[in-house]
Amino acid sequence: MKLLVKLGGTLLDSGDSRDALARQIAAVRAAGHQVTVVHGGGRQMTRYLADRGVESRFVGGLRVTSPETVDAVLKVFAGSVNHELVASLNCAGALAVGLSGIDSLLVEAEQMDPALGAVGRVTRSNPALLHLLTDHGYVPVVASVAGDRQGQIYNVNADQMAVACATAFGARQLIFLTDVDGVLDGDNGGGKKVRPTLTASESRHLIAAGVATGGMQAKIDAALSALGGGVEQVRIAPGAAPSVLERILAGEQIGTRMVEAI
Repeated sequence: MKLLVKLGGTLLDSGDSRDALARQIAAVRAAGHQVTVVHGGGRQMTRYLADRGVESRFVGGLRVTSPETVDAVLKVFAGSVNHELVASLNCAGALAVGLSGIDSLLVEAEQMDPALGAVGRVTRSNPALLHLLTDHGYVPVVASVAGDRQGQIYNVNADQMAVACATAFGARQLIFLTDVDGVLDGDNGGGKKVRPTLTASESRHLIAAGVATGGMQAKIDAALSALGGGVEQVRIAPGAAPSVLERILAGEQIGTRMVEAI
């Protein structure tokens, strides 16, 4: 099965967490699945900039990306975060290859809004490199940086990068491993609970009703784009849960499973 696993940057901030996830991904690959990994790194980026006296600014949840910040994006997302994860995967036996969307025009983008600087909106994904690597047993590890045919570099939301890669790659499942337990429903007096399954229409209702907001709304929007692009199901699950990937692929209900319809 073709899988795309998106790892939130908070899960990669600890060596122990990163190594545990790497072992799980390596085991999934050893079981015969073709796996592509996309990762974030927002926490690491904010810390890197703060250490250099640069304040991070956000508009609508997106990091304003100045020329100075583009340099940091390359050093952090496509540099330290990407290569530390590749090293952990290699240690686990996965034969990982570190990439960004710039490589072989894997993911192309355009400027989203001049007020945001070099923040990109994905326009196209070219999966040939992913197919080449996965067909030969490698695990591509993609940092959320994209480019265009004029040589511009863009900081791209990692969830949107994951969707672009998953749909172009032909992944049957897109698995978002995050720092939350899943998508919560409305509070009906008994406290909010994780929704085990959501259809596309139910997901849109949660957004319209104001139940899913902020980062979760963005993740649901990304999941809906993936479902609309042909991905059979999307899972939003807690990346810190023991053996989370194995349990998901075994059919255990963990986190929230999103499908077009039931």
